Amino acid sequence: MKQAILVAAMFFTTATAFAAPAPVSDASSGSSDDRIAKLERIMKAKQQGEFEMQRRMDALQNEVLDLRGITEQQNYQMNQMLQRQRQLYEEIANLTAKSSTPTASAEAQADPTTVAAASSTLGETASYEAAVNLVLKDRKYDDAIPAFRDFIKQYPDSSYAANANYWLGQLLYNKGDYTAAKQAFSTVVSKFSDSNKRGDSLVKLGMIAEKENDSAGARALYNKVLKEYADSASARLAQQQLSALKG
Repeated sequence: MKQAILVAAMFFTTATAFAAPAPVSDASSGSSDDRIAKLERIMKAKQQGEFEMQRRMDALQNEVLDLRGITEQQNYQMNQMLQRQRQLYEEIANLTAKSSTPTASAEAQADPTTVAAASSTLGETASYEAAVNLVLKDRKYDDAIPAFRDFIKQYPDSSYAANANYWLGQLLYNKGDYTAAKQAFSTVVSKFSDSNKRGDSLVKLGMIAEKENDSAGARALYNKVLKEYADSASARLAQQQLSALKG
């Protein structure tokens, strides 16, 4: 039995010599028991080395996968931001065209009541455009925050109020003011159920919950997005955040 173990051990040592050379020169001296003990120690050391190498390879592979996931998420968020900007530019262009329509001016001259309504609408539109332009054109993010707050205060039921609250929440989130950002996003969720910004606001609330170490709350918000806005851009982002949270 000892001879069989000795032969097997010597064969194993020879077969793996190129992978991890071991000092086997002493294995030929001494009694059979000593040689077997030495070879067993060599085998054990090689096995520990191989295990450690595999562990390191697994760790490196996990790091690569994590970095790939982060890169994909950042690319997706960048594409989403560009898409949102294009939509806002189109929205502003449409609003500008409507506010300068000659027909509207003619009707306003004919009826004093219409004049007052048109003036109010123009002020609302111009205020919203000015706040958005501070972000997209001038990149004056700190100035945009009070601009959106003033608009929301003056026109709380405006058709642009949901977008204004979302923009305010995004600007505050970028500054790290998560408490105020949460309030803005929550307003979109609770008050503007038909807004196309509601799903995005739920995702942002989930991300804020993560910042606050509320993993359970974040999962609940992401799952709510998946349930209520399936197959949407918001749902895809929620799924990414949820997968990263589970990982």
